Amino acid sequence: MLVTRYQYNPVLTKDDIPYPVSTVHNAGVTTYNNEYIMLFRSHKMNGRSILGLARSIDGFHWKADEQPFMEPAKEGIFKKYEEFGVEDPRITFIDGEYLITYSAYSRHGVRIGLAKTKDWQQVERFALITEADYRNVVIFPEKINGLYVRLDRPHSEIAPWSIWISYSPDLRYWGDAQRIIAPAPYHWDEMKIGPGAPPIKTDKGWLNIFHGVYPTMDGSVYRLGVALHDLKDPSKIIGVGDDWILQPEEPYELTGYVHNVVFTCGAIPENDGTIKIYWGAADTVMCAGTAKIDDLVNLCLNNSRPPL
Repeated sequence: MLVTRYQYNPVLTKDDIPYPVSTVHNAGVTTYNNEYIMLFRSHKMNGRSILGLARSIDGFHWKADEQPFMEPAKEGIFKKYEEFGVEDPRITFIDGEYLITYSAYSRHGVRIGLAKTKDWQQVERFALITEADYRNVVIFPEKINGLYVRLDRPHSEIAPWSIWISYSPDLRYWGDAQRIIAPAPYHWDEMKIGPGAPPIKTDKGWLNIFHGVYPTMDGSVYRLGVALHDLKDPSKIIGVGDDWILQPEEPYELTGYVHNVVFTCGAIPENDGTIKIYWGAADTVMCAGTAKIDDLVNLCLNNSRPPL
């Protein structure tokens, strides 16, 4: 077992939130001033999503702020493209500030918004960085060859639901896109895949924790897997782990708003060689677990499948 669940999962539920919500799930996680920050998605009682903030000293015990951190914008172009909700944030610390990528839902489809904060008190919406229909944008925590780098997953049945890479000089305009990892036929991720947590730098490569979806007669199953990207050219895939690293097994993962789901938007590498992984379970609660970074890297190196 590569990922060890925290024994007191789930770590955050709707009952922990001081304002009315029906779910707590799909959270980006980072560190700030010696504490952990969790930016989580919640459904309001009308079914639309907002982003809330919780804080922790140890990464396992969380306390939510009294008010939501981000709700759909009330003015400008963001109002037009966020009217149905903001969802599934990822967080990257780079250039002295925290970048938040999130899904902006509206009648025009789903686009990716990019917001910034330095203090987790104030947040600035910076740009809408995709057209519709995109999800799961994660930004690397350092520039490579002078450019920002991101992974994403466009909605496409021609090149089915694959992971792409692209580059930007300024975070606003992105290009040189390439398709780099695809679902594998009759495999645990054969229906679609998408980036999960922002990539983690290791001495062997960039560790990418992604989700994969398998269709069954009883609905889709969401699992987590790993891939390893070259440090200097992350469009080159060193290996994609053939096996999943986490699948729905516990009652809170098997049953909920969406059954049979583990879905990560955040992971924190620790100084002892472990990593804390956070996942939304059944689109209902937030969970945590730990793994050894070397174990995840070795899965990519020693038990790999072709990326395309």
